[in-house]
Amino acid sequence: MFSGIVERMAEVVEIRTDRQNKDFVLRTDICKELKIDQSIAHNGVCLTVVDITDDTYTVTAMKETLDRSNLGLLQVGDLVNLERSMRPEALLDGHIVQGHVDQTARCTAVEDADGSWYYTFEYTPQGGGLCTVEKGSVAVNGVSLTVCDSKEGSFRVAIIPYTHEHTNFCRIGVGSVVNLEFDIVGKYIARLMEHYK
Repeated sequence: MFSGIVERMAEVVEIRTDRQNKDFVLRTDICKELKIDQSIAHNGVCLTVVDITDDTYTVTAMKETLDRSNLGLLQVGDLVNLERSMRPEALLDGHIVQGHVDQTARCTAVEDADGSWYYTFEYTPQGGGLCTVEKGSVAVNGVSLTVCDSKEGSFRVAIIPYTHEHTNFCRIGVGSVVNLEFDIVGKYIARLMEHYK
């Protein structure tokens, strides 16, 4: 489980294809703290560490993950948001994030907010709680954010300078594809309401 509070970014330094899987080799300064079998969220996608060197580590994504997320679009040099799993004693600074991306969205606008930014994202509504609500939570590329201007198939988020600098929002522009994980509580409520109709 994660909280959507990104620890740092990693740079993609190599991508290897093995049949329908892709191995991503990433460079980060925390490699010495990682271990094989550890779960780490990459742009909000929970992946397992399978190899570690002094300054890089490797994770594998299968076809289902590549199809559902933006990981299949990654190229060498791209920055990926990282978050290690929450510890039981840790504060929940963001919201409950599972690391299971629901779908992708496309950035349709970036507006200057006199020191901060508003980003607008559009996605294909699918039902089943895959939606946003005003002032609710959503994870965008693994970043826990508060929704504003929630509409059917679109929403905006406000990004402060710290978040812009310390996550890959610094590289998101109009046309960028991002990962969405909708609020788990909303998804369960939607499922229960379907069951009791």
